[in-house]
Amino acid sequence: MSKDKKNEGKEILEELKELSEWQKRNQEYLKKKAEEEAALAEEKEKERQARMGEESEKLEDKQDQESETDPEDEESAKEESEEKVEAPEGDKGEEAIEESGSKEDEYQDKKATKEKTAKAKIPGIHILRALTILFPSLLLLIISAYLLSPYATMKDISIEGTVQTTADDIRQASGIQDTDYTINLLLDKAKYEERIKSNYWVESAQLVYQFPTKFTIKVKEYDIVAYYVSGENHYPILSSGQLETSSVSLVSLPETYLSVLFNDSEQIKTFTSELSQISPELKAAIQKVELAPSKVTSDLIRLTMNDSDEVLVPLSEMSKKLPYYSKIKPQLSEPSVVDMEAGIYSYTVADKLIMEAEEKAKKEAEEAEKKQEEERKRLEEEQKKQEEESNRNQTNQRSSRR
Repeated sequence: MSKDKKNEGKEILEELKELSEWQKRNQEYLKKKAEEEAALAEEKEKERQARMGEESEKLEDKQDQESETDPEDEESAKEESEEKVEAPEGDKGEEAIEESGSKEDEYQDKKATKEKTAKAKIPGIHILRALTILFPSLLLLIISAYLLSPYATMKDISIEGTVQTTADDIRQASGIQDTDYTINLLLDKAKYEERIKSNYWVESAQLVYQFPTKFTIKVKEYDIVAYYVSGENHYPILSSGQLETSSVSLVSLPETYLSVLFNDSEQIKTFTSELSQISPELKAAIQKVELAPSKVTSDLIRLTMNDSDEVLVPLSEMSKKLPYYSKIKPQLSEPSVVDMEAGIYSYTVADKLIMEAEEKAKKEAEEAEKKQEEERKRLEEEQKKQEEESNRNQTNQRSSRR
């Protein structure tokens, strides 16, 4: 068999040598054209691969496999063209031209089939668009299911920082109901914090959330700066200027506290505002505050200090003038009165008692003189009435005699 094949190969070579010049040129033309078509196909394949570079690896593998089959088709086309050289000159030329045309048509059909296959794949943009619709829909479904479940209203609320108030007072001031949604507390935290501050004891409030359903209300209360004293009753005065309407028990009072002997709301607010601007040391030295208005200053107050000194100062100027007491105090050898109504000067309590005694005596003398004057006027009026009455009696007697 091998010898027969060798003989057949030799015969084919001899026949090829006997080909005419035209057949040789035609054969070279067909080879050159097949090479050009193969090169063109490779260029187009490279362009197509560049356009489809963003597709999946599976599609690229498929394209690589298909591109590998093209050279095989070209080789088969060459073999068929060589076989057809043995045919007659006119028939072989026409058959070669027809076969090359049919090969090109087959290549175009394969290319169109590949493009249709690529187009049949779903583009990534459509998948992305579908996700943008599906994800919000799924999220909306989850939220709806959560809101319809009992977990939507589950709340574990604790309250911290209450001293003068109670947790029930804070809970009531917040307005939080058992039926309120948990998500509402998260979204409207500021609103609930403002509601809690409606309690006049509360200076600030903070609503803190801890996953999943725990809420903590952190409260800071106003300080008690003084007590309004009325008889045996003591009413707290807050740093906000608010006067508590309920008295506290004597047992709950601190060892030292500032007593206020007036309860006018505006004056108390002014006093707390002025008091907040002085030093803590000076504030702690005050024992009692009372009104002491004069003819010149209507808002004059008297501060009784822990060391028995007294300070007279206008209420509206207390934060400006009272700090001078700290500088005057070292110069005082005994309990004194520091008068800051107009200027600033001091005198001892003994002098004050003498002045008060003199003033009291003067007032008593004025009152006695006034009483004497009133008594004298009363006697004159009575004497005048008696004279008028006696005159009327005499006139009546004369008329009766006639």
